[in-house]
Parts: sequence; C-alpha cells; structure tokens
Amino acid sequence: MKQVMIYTDGACSGNPGPGGWAALVKYKETVKEISGGEAQTTNNRMELTAVIEALKILKEPCKVDLYSDSKYVVDAIVKGWAEGWKANDWRKSDKSKALNIDLWDVLLNLCERHEVSFHWVKGHADNPYNNRCDAMAVEQRDKFADQ
Repeated sequence: MKQVMIYTDGACSGNPGPGGWAALVKYKETVKEISGGEAQTTNNRMELTAVIEALKILKEPCKVDLYSDSKYVVDAIVKGWAEGWKANDWRKSDKSKALNIDLWDVLLNLCERHEVSFHWVKGHADNPYNNRCDAMAVEQRDKFADQ
C-alpha cells in the first residue's frame, strides 16, 4: 500500500456561517492542495469535509497518516465515538441524535477503504502544513463571506 500524508483544516465565520475547508495530500515528493467552501455551514462540517475530500481523491487503498487540529474529528475516530454512534442508530451515549451524520457515515466508509491513522496537531502553531491548510480554508471561507 502507498504511504500518504494528509493535513486538513476547516474554517467558519460564525457558527453557522460561511465556511471553508482545505487539505494537503503528500505522496513521496508530490503535494496536492485541495479546498472548497459553503455559504452556510459550521466549523465541524468544514473540518469533516476536509478529511473526506482528501481521502476521496486517493485512487486506491492507501496507508494514511492524517493530521487535523480538530479534536472533534480526531477524538470521534480515535476514541471510537463515531463508530459507536453509527452502531447505536446515530445516537450518542446520552441518547441524543449525533450531529453531521451524513458526513460521519461517508468518513467511516472511507476509513474502511484506507488504513487511516488520525493524529491531532495544535492549530495556529508552528506546523507549516497545518498553517498552509488554515490559510487555504480561510481564503475559501472569505470567498463565501463576500457572497
């Protein structure tokens, strides 16, 4: 399996409000940057969308080291919360309905296709890949804020 490194980030102005997402996908010496946004969304949806879109561009099953500054995304996968929500008809432990079910379902399916190791990275720190994703996500958010 090919070994791929992915960094992702999401940005939102207001919650909900205009948002952007971005990902940097690195395989060997090749780096691909992707980004997008929505006029009315939430930060968590943008964080999830960044991860999903990055994994979707992989043409074959890969081993992936995925870095995100979103505790929401990383913890839900690493701690098994998202799988638990799905197994419990998308209900959380307090019986309330999980949020962003549509995106979690897609992400869990992508994680079955690829061997993904999720890593949390501190946002707005000294990581150049995370900072690049943040800048791209903010640029996309600002495009939608101007609409």
